[in-house]
Amino acid sequence: MIIDCHGHYTTTPAAHREFRDAQLARLAGPGLPEPAPARISDEAIRESVEANQLALMRERGTDMVLFSPQASRMEHHVTDPATARAWARACNDLVHRVTGLFPAHFAGVCQLPQTPGGPLEDSVAELRRCVSELGFVGCNLNPDPSGGYWTSPPLTDEYWYPLYEAMTELDVPAMIHVSASCNPAFHTLGAHYLNADTSVFMQLVQGDLFGRFPGLRFVIPHGGGAVPYHWGRFCGLAERMGRPPVGEHVMGNVFFDTCVYHQAGMDLLSRVAGTGSILFASEMLGAVRGVNPETGCDWDDTKRYVDKLGLSEEGQRQVFELNARRVYPRLDAMLRAAGA
Repeated sequence: MIIDCHGHYTTTPAAHREFRDAQLARLAGPGLPEPAPARISDEAIRESVEANQLALMRERGTDMVLFSPQASRMEHHVTDPATARAWARACNDLVHRVTGLFPAHFAGVCQLPQTPGGPLEDSVAELRRCVSELGFVGCNLNPDPSGGYWTSPPLTDEYWYPLYEAMTELDVPAMIHVSASCNPAFHTLGAHYLNADTSVFMQLVQGDLFGRFPGLRFVIPHGGGAVPYHWGRFCGLAERMGRPPVGEHVMGNVFFDTCVYHQAGMDLLSRVAGTGSILFASEMLGAVRGVNPETGCDWDDTKRYVDKLGLSEEGQRQVFELNARRVYPRLDAMLRAAGA
C-alpha cells in the first residue's frame, strides 16, 4: 500500500471560495449579512476530485491520501475568532464529504481555527469534533498564525499545551504547516513554508517538549525544510548549547515527509533522516505543479524519486506505508477495519 501523508483540497468548487470571499467582505463591511457556508452537491465534489487528485493517484499508484483543507487558504492571520471558527468548520466539513464519497482513498486531517495570539479553546474543540465525530486522523498546526511576522511563542511554550493535551488524549499527530504569508519579504511557497519547517525544528532542539509530552508526534513537511541539508549545523548547535543529541532528543517524535521535488534532494533526505523517520508524500496539486523539463516528469511525482533510492523492500514499506500507520494510529485502525 502507498499512503501519501500530505494532500490538500486545492480544487474545491467555486462556491466554497465564494463563501470565503463573502466572509472577508463582511469583515471589511460589518453591515453586510453573515454568509452561510456554500451548498455544494455531491456531484460537484466528485468532479472536483475525480478529475484531479484521484486521477493522479490512479496514474501514479497511490492508494490513500491524508487530505486536509488548502494550506494557503487557512488564512489564520484573519483575527476574528468567529470567522476563523466558521471557516475551519466549513473547510473540514467539505474534506469530510470527500472522505465519505471516497473512503478507500482519502482520510481527513483537519484545519484548526487559529488566530494570531488567540486562545486555543476553539482549536481544541474543532480538533475534538473532527476526530471524534468526523473520523479524522490528524490535524495541521500553524506555528505562525500571523502569516510571517512570528508573533506567537515557540511551539515549546506552555501556550500550546492545551492543544498538545488534546492531541495526546486523542492519539493524533500534527503536521506543522503555516498558511499564506502576509510579509512581503517571504514568498508563501518558496520561503515562508520552508522557514517555518526549519524554525520549528530548531525550537524543538532548544526546548524539552517531548519530555513533557512523550507521546506527541509532529510531521515536518517539505522534506523537513532546510534541516536535512544543514543536519550538522543543528547537531553542532545542540552540543554547543548543552542540549541532548538531536537524534534522541527530537527525532523519536518528529518525522519528515517526501515533498522534495528533485532526486538529489530526496537522496539527501534519505541518507540523513533514514527510512524510519520519513513518510511518503507529494503535496499533490500543491505548490509545485507542472513538468520538469529535464526529466519530462511531473515535479510532484515524488514516488519516482523514492523508487530510485535503492531502498530494501522493508525500507520501501516503511516509507510508503508503515511509518504513516505508526505516526497516524487512527489511520492504521481505519485501514485494519477495512481489511487493509
